[in-house]
Amino acid sequence: MTTRRTRPGDIPLIFSDEVAEAVHSGAPVVALESNVITHGLPYPHNAATARKVEAAVRAGGAVPATIGVENGSILIGMTDDDIERFASTPGIPKVSSRDLPVVLAQGGLGATTVASSVVAAELAGIPFFSSAGIGGVHRGAETTMDISSDLIQFTRSKVAVVCAGAKSILDLGLTMEFLETHCVPVVTYQFDEFPAFYCRTSGIRSPHRLDDETVIARAVEAHWALGGHGSFLVATPVREEDAIDSAEVDAAIADATAAAEREGVRGNAITKYLMHAVDKVTRGRSAQANMSVLISTAELAGRLAVAHARLRTEGSTGATEEGR
Repeated sequence: MTTRRTRPGDIPLIFSDEVAEAVHSGAPVVALESNVITHGLPYPHNAATARKVEAAVRAGGAVPATIGVENGSILIGMTDDDIERFASTPGIPKVSSRDLPVVLAQGGLGATTVASSVVAAELAGIPFFSSAGIGGVHRGAETTMDISSDLIQFTRSKVAVVCAGAKSILDLGLTMEFLETHCVPVVTYQFDEFPAFYCRTSGIRSPHRLDDETVIARAVEAHWALGGHGSFLVATPVREEDAIDSAEVDAAIADATAAAEREGVRGNAITKYLMHAVDKVTRGRSAQANMSVLISTAELAGRLAVAHARLRTEGSTGATEEGR
């Protein structure tokens, strides 16, 4: 493991040897969140899932860098022992970007979410991050102001985020409006609609469809070259054979929303309530779709990171040739 501080007082970043070498050499790397390990499936299935996601990144041609917090430092790339420790230790807190300074100051373990993972990825010099799905604007946010910190962080961290869109329990229309208002580019890969996690269709047309990985890499670089200080969102739908029908999910959400209103379910409890309703209606198919999404987004992120690294290498080579 390699510890790096860029300046005195900076947060220590502890790189695995493999990730340190890849970042130093400009090889493609994809950052991954650790919340999937600690707040997903029970042990040992959570550890197995983490390894499958890392294997998918490798299948795409890149090096996986699972992010975590430990003893006042940020882990940039987990070893197999790290994954086992996070998977088997109960009570590890979920750490979003606003929680990072407090958890780092206290020491101990912390599992990163989408928001905190992109913070860490930018600090580590890793331009790509993969997640199954992002947070968004919650239904009723016009009165509750319930908006995921993921969206806020996308306006601040220069990282390309590869995902399968956002869950149908969110207000996807308002989510897309938020991203547009804050100038976060959104493209879909080989698909016309913005996907809805384990549903392929959302009824919302994507702002841009791009079918070529190199073109996406160029668009990412162009966004930052134009002065963009935030993320670039790439969405890809779940595989057709694993997808859940959007009408079925929408009906379950409508019924559950009405039931939650009758039962007085409010605030953060709504999300878990609605997700449980969808899981019940789909009879376990949502879990299978979730796994499919984790793998497919990680593999695409690996390929995009490869295309991006190649583009940067060609760019630096071209600059060297011009200087001769």
